[in-house]
Amino acid sequence: MIRVLVVDDSAVVRKILTNELSRYKDIEIVGSAVDPYVARDKIVKLRPDVITLDLEMPRMDGLSFLARLMKYYPMPVVVLSSLTQKNSESALKALELGAVEVLGKPGSAYSTQNISRPLVNAIRSAASARIKKQPEKLHPVAEKAEVKNFSFQTTHKVIAIGASTGGTKAIEAVLTGMPANSPGTVIVQHMPENFTTAFADRLNEICQMEVREARDNDHVIPGVALIAPGNRHMLLNRSGGNYLVRVKDGPRVHYQRPSVDVLFRSVAKSAGRNVVGVLLTGMGADGAKGLLEMRKSGSCTMAQDEETCIVFGMPKEAIRLGAADQVVPLHNISQAIINVLKNKSLPNNQSENR
Repeated sequence: MIRVLVVDDSAVVRKILTNELSRYKDIEIVGSAVDPYVARDKIVKLRPDVITLDLEMPRMDGLSFLARLMKYYPMPVVVLSSLTQKNSESALKALELGAVEVLGKPGSAYSTQNISRPLVNAIRSAASARIKKQPEKLHPVAEKAEVKNFSFQTTHKVIAIGASTGGTKAIEAVLTGMPANSPGTVIVQHMPENFTTAFADRLNEICQMEVREARDNDHVIPGVALIAPGNRHMLLNRSGGNYLVRVKDGPRVHYQRPSVDVLFRSVAKSAGRNVVGVLLTGMGADGAKGLLEMRKSGSCTMAQDEETCIVFGMPKEAIRLGAADQVVPLHNISQAIINVLKNKSLPNNQSENR
């Protein structure tokens, strides 16, 4: 049973969340709090497994509370934020501070029905997450990493990356380790609509590559990383000698839109041997079968190892299926990709699956 404390200044939201979450047999609402001061006392008294946290509250804002919580009493936190540009930036800050997941808050943009399943999944992910104490101070904008450009053929190569819980930091770790002349890169990170724009802008500030939110029919070209917009699937298509992305609606896959499997399956079909595929931290199985299809089509495939995952769900499933040529710690993934592109370190068993 996952014990949850709901922290929100809105009585309506507290009631909605309590009613919705109480429908699930593995979740117990142990209490609610109107502001961080009440939450602090209830955390000590009730010892919840996970808290849901609003960012805009009286007496102390959610970010300030989260920073203190992660310093003195680190625990799994799922942030609920209104879908505005300002709040999207705050939500990314919350992830930097140690929140496991951010979701759109129920209201005009998100109905109760839309938030219920994603929130339950986020709470389950949070309950199984590896929580580490965060540093007391974070630099608002890190300097761009100095990454040496390498000589390798990038024109027809593609890098495909998928991630969920804990993925924002994992994707940042991978992309900041890649040179400016890296192959065109396509990325799915499970994240709500509007939040992906702020995420891409943040990465663009600190990476050697250009990073931006994908638009329909964008070309996949060297030096550019495209992130699937929240609430839209992204697919890779080939047009003559060029690759481009299609951004479209469609049913959720593994309860997700965008879905990693949707991207990976399209990559396997359109690019095959020209791809390096990477599946990063996240709960569930999204991306595992798609990574297997990529490997069968001739792609080089990697999965993040258990030790460095926030949640070892998606990579674990991919490894179980035999979808990963390599299982790599997060801090080595950028170099592993570069080695493959330079043909220095191809997996020993890769030829058996082509």
